[in-house]
Amino acid sequence: MRFDVITLFPELFAPFLEAGIARRAYASGQIDLKLWNPREHAEGNYRRVDDRPFGGGPGMVMLAEPLALCLAAIRADRADAPGQAAPVLLFSPIGEVLRHTMVERWAADVRGAILVCGRYEGIDQRFIDRHVDAQISLGDFVLSGGEIAALALLDAVARLQPGVLNDEGSHQADSFNPALDGLLDCPHYTRPEAWGGQRVPAELLSGHHTQIEQWRRAQRLALTVRHRPDLIAAARADGRLSAADEALLRQVQGDSLSI
Repeated sequence: MRFDVITLFPELFAPFLEAGIARRAYASGQIDLKLWNPREHAEGNYRRVDDRPFGGGPGMVMLAEPLALCLAAIRADRADAPGQAAPVLLFSPIGEVLRHTMVERWAADVRGAILVCGRYEGIDQRFIDRHVDAQISLGDFVLSGGEIAALALLDAVARLQPGVLNDEGSHQADSFNPALDGLLDCPHYTRPEAWGGQRVPAELLSGHHTQIEQWRRAQRLALTVRHRPDLIAAARADGRLSAADEALLRQVQGDSLSI
């Protein structure tokens, strides 16, 4: 799959392509990432990409024309088949919050996407109205630009590609994964068995796989109901919780299960 990123700061992406586990997705060619600077499509000696907002107010607004010309260049370079044009995604506060289910959709979409990273006070709305297919947010806060959000999406998509993680099943044990019924993951421990006066839970040292999995399930339920009760509600609504799960949750909510 191919992702094209429209950004005024393509240099921010270089370290991401050369370090960490996600780099395997790019080195192997599973994800083809191309960076496009709209300044290269701006006019004038200064290659201006922004201007003052109509109506006054602080800050600057990204011009629609350089973005549109940059997008046209991407479309020409991609030469997508009819009906297979890659969607254009904009990172903005009004977008749908990025969640695991959304990441799974993009990880399975062979078209990839064109990611638009805004800067300044925002982008001329006319470009958004004409060209943007969907908007994505990382949450209720504002970043200096869309690059960090783009990196977050790319990293999440890359680690779901086959062969990127050392263990093919690793991501299935991640928080929010359907394999865990959308719950938070359980706590993890490694050597030594005792550290700082605290010991590894006995269940994890038992060697009894059923007992270990029961402990992990209990911890996932306990963490989720305490920190993300909305995920418990969603799992209930979808019928993903068993009678045993509900009994454990009653224990947690009654403060009789410690984590």
